[in-house]
Amino acid sequence: MHIRIRYFPGLVTALGLILFAGTAAATNGYFTHGIGTKNRGMAGAGTALPQDAIDVANNPAGAAVIGNHMEAGISFFSPQREYTSSPSLANGQGGAFTIGPNSISSKNELFFIPSYSAKWSLSDRNAFAVALYGRGGMNTEWKGGTATFDPDGPGPAGVMTLPGTYGAGTAGVDLSQAFFNFTFARHNLENTFSWGISAIGAVQVFEATGVGSFAGFTSTFAASGGTQLPTNLSDNSNDISYGGGLAVGILWQPNPQFNLGLRYTSRMYMTELDDYADLFAENGDFDIPASASIGIAYMPNNRLTWAFDVEFIQFSDIAAVGNPIQNLFRCPTAGQGGTDLSSCLGGSNGGGFGWDDMTIFKLGVQYQQNDVWTWRGGISYGEQPIGSSQMTFNILAPAVMETHLTLGATRKRNENSEWNFSLMYAPENSVSGPNNFDPTQTIELKMTQFEFDISFGWR
Repeated sequence: MHIRIRYFPGLVTALGLILFAGTAAATNGYFTHGIGTKNRGMAGAGTALPQDAIDVANNPAGAAVIGNHMEAGISFFSPQREYTSSPSLANGQGGAFTIGPNSISSKNELFFIPSYSAKWSLSDRNAFAVALYGRGGMNTEWKGGTATFDPDGPGPAGVMTLPGTYGAGTAGVDLSQAFFNFTFARHNLENTFSWGISAIGAVQVFEATGVGSFAGFTSTFAASGGTQLPTNLSDNSNDISYGGGLAVGILWQPNPQFNLGLRYTSRMYMTELDDYADLFAENGDFDIPASASIGIAYMPNNRLTWAFDVEFIQFSDIAAVGNPIQNLFRCPTAGQGGTDLSSCLGGSNGGGFGWDDMTIFKLGVQYQQNDVWTWRGGISYGEQPIGSSQMTFNILAPAVMETHLTLGATRKRNENSEWNFSLMYAPENSVSGPNNFDPTQTIELKMTQFEFDISFGWR
């Protein structure tokens, strides 16, 4: 075994860059459409087609069949996001919370996401790999706009129009996620079957701004009988949580033309975001959902490869993400006659973003033109997770993408090094529905995305 420790500082450097780059790769919910430059060039189809060390994030078993090498890369990700709120018949009267009417584009339209990976053979059958990457996140900054509402309900103050999407200044969230995989993999003597397991460490950095107007919907406020304002709801700068989980995978290669791959990644249990315990359900709990994929790869000849994957993401299992916003109306201070403290913001059943689970279908093709150039393309589709009945909170996280179109290429420099490139375009998609706090107005969320990815691999 020859693991060159001098390369590990690159992992530490990449970790710092990921956390402070402002990860915003909300493509399939807040998961990326693929991990690794080659995988992204094929729209994420790669559970049965490991090519680089970073592919242990797509299937840990792949480490047993790829050659020893290292890779460093960076993605330049550009999401264009917009929300529009229509005129209202209520305009803050009668307990309504009216947003605008506004038509605003989010600031922050360019992000960079580095990655680093390496694989070493431990013996003829065993292998070890490490990979560091950012896989998800969301970043919005809605400057401007107004909200109209009665800040003290039946109290003496009248209806007011205040600045910001929710009437509490510039609204938005910033979620950065970094993942560190340690993978062991093994293949059989015939090299037709391999399995792998990854221990995954995860770090999240989160900040929310401009949501202080929802203080009356928190369990802290309701439990105090309306006398104590929450301190862990909004504008508390960055909070960090740590945790991890496991991933397991298998790869079966019954003949040179066909591969089958399976991968399951467990729920990642994270420490609570204490500074936002009044915002997220379960006192600031924000675990990372489980996911799974199944894939096939077909190689009719030495130059052409087709790959097809199906991926499942269980967003609904995470209370902060999956709980519907309607839970808030059971909160005692919501003005709807509710008596359930657990349904308030921060409660065990607190209202959230109401995301559904996702199923994504991915098709990719790869063609080796010659010993220097290899070309890739792909398309993926998955119905976005935001229902039309969940609009108000999802202004913060408008993850409405469904289709991703990709191209990619590899240019070998020599036998020991290569450059990889990929491009992604996600055409505009939108979702619209009523404002949950003013059903007389409609909110529409729109997004379009571009990404350019480049990496360098060497042996």
